[in-house]
Amino acid sequence: MPGKSGSRSTKFQAHTQRRVQSGNSQAEIRHASTAPRQNTDKLDAPGGVRLNKAIAAAGLCSRRKADELILAGQVLVNGVLEANPARHVLPDDCIAVNGRELTAAQEYCYLLLHKPVQTVCTVSDPEGRPTVMEYLPAGVRHLRLYPVGRLDYFSEGLLLLTNDGELAQRLTHPRHHQPKVYEVLVRGPVPETALAAMRQGMRLAEGQDLLPVDVERKTANSGNNTLLRMVLCQGVNRQIRRMCRDLGLTILRLRRVAQGPLDLGELTPGQARQLTAREWPFSEAAPVCPLPRNMVTRLGNATLKLLAESSKARFPAATP
Repeated sequence: MPGKSGSRSTKFQAHTQRRVQSGNSQAEIRHASTAPRQNTDKLDAPGGVRLNKAIAAAGLCSRRKADELILAGQVLVNGVLEANPARHVLPDDCIAVNGRELTAAQEYCYLLLHKPVQTVCTVSDPEGRPTVMEYLPAGVRHLRLYPVGRLDYFSEGLLLLTNDGELAQRLTHPRHHQPKVYEVLVRGPVPETALAAMRQGMRLAEGQDLLPVDVERKTANSGNNTLLRMVLCQGVNRQIRRMCRDLGLTILRLRRVAQGPLDLGELTPGQARQLTAREWPFSEAAPVCPLPRNMVTRLGNATLKLLAESSKARFPAATP
């Protein structure tokens, strides 16, 4: 009876397949009913912008942080939970983050501050220490500025503050790291072996390898202390202090004097000024700090290109 056996086998396989398909369909229905809803309208609305970009443009946070807020279910668009960072929003859409409605995209502000010593680079400090926000001019305190990068408590010098969350995120990303120039006053003489170690690239006591540092001895003052000029091309926490610690050098003063094409100039500690439209289209400007090696030059050029692209949207009418 091979024919009947084959027929029964075929019927069994068909029945099994129908049950599997039916089970999958029911599972899909159950999944669809419990999955969070997304707004599918206006995903590609003409004239709209991506939701994450709109949040960043409001000065609330960077675009990457906006993605996290959206995916965490903390963003409503027109009163409906939105889980898609790519969803396009229009100017008349109402966006709320953590229950707070966002205002329209605010004017961008870029402030250069000479951070004083014994000041923290945060918006607030739980220990009650002075913060850089206390040195903001009264006319920009309503713009929700925040520091781009850090200088430690006992360091001073150039610090950029902005409410441009997207640009701040990109500037602090390792891919676009800018060369930073520091003047470091060290107690006593500095041996050539210490300078050579920094120029070759050190390994810190914690085991972290560092890229070569362009360092030169500038002056030795009457007290026999040494002033060094260092150019760093990577963002390692407290790098100069940790290098000097491992080399047996004592830092008396540490000041950042340049960052990419920006220069501290004649600003005194606590003074601040806004960057001008001429300063922001960096594509035409040569970096203030000398770039010591081809590697740093490439990093600098990439940063200048990034800032030039961003400046087109920030200052469309700026004269060269």
